[in-house]
Amino acid sequence: MFDPRDPAFLADPYPEFARLRAQAPVHRHDGLGLAIAVSHAAASAVLRHRGLGRIWTDASPAEQFVSFNLLHRNSLLENEPPVHTRLRRSISSAFGRGHVERLRPTVMRLADDLVAGIAEAGSGDLLEALAQPLPVAVISELLDVPEADRPRLVPWSNAIVKMYEYGLPEEGRVAAERAATEFVAFLRELAERRRREPGEDLITDLLRAELTEDEVVATAVLLLMAGHEATVNVIGNGVWALLRHPDQWQRLVDDPSLMPTAVEELIRFDSPLQLFERTATEDVEIAGFRVAKGEKIAALLGAAARDPEVFAEPDTLDVGRGDGTHLGFGAGIHYCIGAPLARIEIAAALSALTKRLPGLRLAAEPERRPEFVIRGLKNLPVTV
Repeated sequence: MFDPRDPAFLADPYPEFARLRAQAPVHRHDGLGLAIAVSHAAASAVLRHRGLGRIWTDASPAEQFVSFNLLHRNSLLENEPPVHTRLRRSISSAFGRGHVERLRPTVMRLADDLVAGIAEAGSGDLLEALAQPLPVAVISELLDVPEADRPRLVPWSNAIVKMYEYGLPEEGRVAAERAATEFVAFLRELAERRRREPGEDLITDLLRAELTEDEVVATAVLLLMAGHEATVNVIGNGVWALLRHPDQWQRLVDDPSLMPTAVEELIRFDSPLQLFERTATEDVEIAGFRVAKGEKIAALLGAAARDPEVFAEPDTLDVGRGDGTHLGFGAGIHYCIGAPLARIEIAAALSALTKRLPGLRLAAEPERRPEFVIRGLKNLPVTV
């Protein structure tokens, strides 16, 4: 069974996923301490089965993870009905006030400006110059975070999401709680300001949506972490894939109408979130594999995305594939609420790159982040 810390596996996990899929749709992974669903059908069943839930267990010792646990205990992602139903209805209502469409021109302008900076410099790190600043700028606009505070958001997010990896050393756990504490304090102050002076931002609408202050704070943090981390890595992993497949890059340069299908294909081809856990609330059977009440099973999204039973020639990058059945945004009641905004951001980045920099190419091999669950690059050196 694969070792999620093995650099060779992290460089290309997909052959190992194919080997496992050929053996059985679900396996026990003793190293991770849970079952893993590796076929598309089994992973989809894990995400949709109502006998499997997101059952939050506080990080321990609880007294050392007060803020981290607060964020997750009150999170849409870590709750099941009826709490999840109430939270999702309120958050969807706030989103439904037109925030995504309101931001569309801002996203396009931000992407164009950032790509213009790469064009002017002639070369650079595409993660640093585009993939990282774009989603944090968009989330900042969505929440109306003051300009001076925006540089603090990414370090907080990066530190907190490290807690989702397996075998995180103690210094990483300490850093995650410190970041969570600072983030919570910042958002409580921002929420209090919006109570006194309501605006046209999402925090104002969340405060109107009958959420507790802890739920408003947790929702804002979830939007940043999920929106930032996923979008950064789809853009980074996706552009790297396109530049390694120059025929597909050229197709996108020549035919911008392929942009919607290209976005879906890049999410499928190298999933930014590889694993999503669920816990059995009753005895459950997934593809013939029994999961006892209280046990965990994970949908291995990266493996599901390369299942030949669903995707023809799954290891081939095809920007015209037009198949949106990937599980990159999840499925069931936990389907990503920010998916429409993420798609706009990814399309804006790719559109700006293909229009302004059609000759873009790799300047050097990028470095990979040493994490498994959240799959991405440390850098992406490019030249125009």
